[in-house]
Amino acid sequence: MVTRYDAVSRDAIAAAEGAIRPYIRRTPVVEVDGVTLKLESLQHAGSFKTRGAFTNLLSREIPSAGVVAASGGNHGAAVAYAAMTLGVPAVIFVPTVSSPAKIARIEGYGARIVVGGDRYSDAYEASLGHIAETGALAVHAFDSVETLCGQGTLGMELEEQEPELDTLLVPVGGGGLIGGIAAWYENRVKIVAIEPEGAPTLRDALAAGRPVDAPAGSIASDSLAPRRVGELMFPIAQRHIDSVVLVSDGDIVAARAALWDRARVVAEPGGSAAFAAVHSGKYRAVSGERIGVVVSGANTIITW
Repeated sequence: MVTRYDAVSRDAIAAAEGAIRPYIRRTPVVEVDGVTLKLESLQHAGSFKTRGAFTNLLSREIPSAGVVAASGGNHGAAVAYAAMTLGVPAVIFVPTVSSPAKIARIEGYGARIVVGGDRYSDAYEASLGHIAETGALAVHAFDSVETLCGQGTLGMELEEQEPELDTLLVPVGGGGLIGGIAAWYENRVKIVAIEPEGAPTLRDALAAGRPVDAPAGSIASDSLAPRRVGELMFPIAQRHIDSVVLVSDGDIVAARAALWDRARVVAEPGGSAAFAAVHSGKYRAVSGERIGVVVSGANTIITW
């Protein structure tokens, strides 16, 4: 039976969690430098994206042509993994900035991969042509109710693990992760968005009062640099996100090294962005503030 997700709500997120629980890991939390890290980097397929992928594939009618996704890499790996697990054909479109580690992971899960264009939006446009030709089901990386509800299950899980958090720092690309998490918490925890200085998609959208095109120059451009944030997450952000903090590429590089040095945690650049805000001092806790940080992905090649 197919479940319809008509809105991004706590009830819908709880329903998504029940549906996907047999297919996802309950990822651990650890404390580093007085900060609670949610290690979604240990999720199946290497990132939080697996939650949204399974929510889509388990709750929608899938045609014989299978599914198609456009991705900077992590969403594609997640959709490919979910499709492999459920026995569904998958075609994944990625831009040329997608890392070799992510491309290899997608191919390893048996999906057909198409590489082309300079950024996520180019891959997305190419995927639309495939959908028109084949009738395959589109699984959007961030701008669908199913995806948002799936990513919101991370917030539900984290609240069960760490119910006393005051503040949660979440990396932002298209906004599916932070939108789902913010919809779950509904201002019970302060949600802070972390973006690269070279890809301030949410900051620019909030300043403009609507999603707008933003630059995409960052070391984390394969995961945190779509052209703009999603239409569905934006009103959630306006209601439930406290602030946006920008971090430099240098901050991200230093945070990756610190995660490895202090906790033996492997994270890709985008996955390290939220910790970079704390490590660099760009986000400063007030006295007694209990901070959580989402380490969102680990599809990378270690170079140190």
